[in-house]
Amino acid sequence: QVQLVESGGGLVQAGGTLRLSCAASGIIFGIAAMGWYRQAPGKQRELVAAITRGGSTNYGDSVKGRFTISRDNAKNTVTLQMNSLKPEDTAVYYCNAEGLVAQNYRSGEAWGQGTLVTVSS
Repeated sequence: QVQLVESGGGLVQAGGTLRLSCAASGIIFGIAAMGWYRQAPGKQRELVAAITRGGSTNYGDSVKGRFTISRDNAKNTVTLQMNSLKPEDTAVYYCNAEGLVAQNYRSGEAWGQGTLVTVSS
């Protein structure tokens, strides 16, 4: 089985910083891309940032220049550094793994349970 476990969410004032971490557990042979998505109340889930195994990154337009994604391939972890947070960043943030190859795991994708980020004005 594969699990993605997130940590680091919480309450922060506008302009503040938070760091989200996600660790994939299981017998994992490789993950092509890891990323973060978010879903605010009443809105669709959207891409925040993603990073490939080779280090190529992709960011949602609303977070460019404020958020930074990084990963450790050896540890199967991904981190999202969030700076200059705004109230509109408030959402549940979900960790995602795509192109996942693991023992006894048929799906090529996995999602974390989500961690709440609340930015107060």
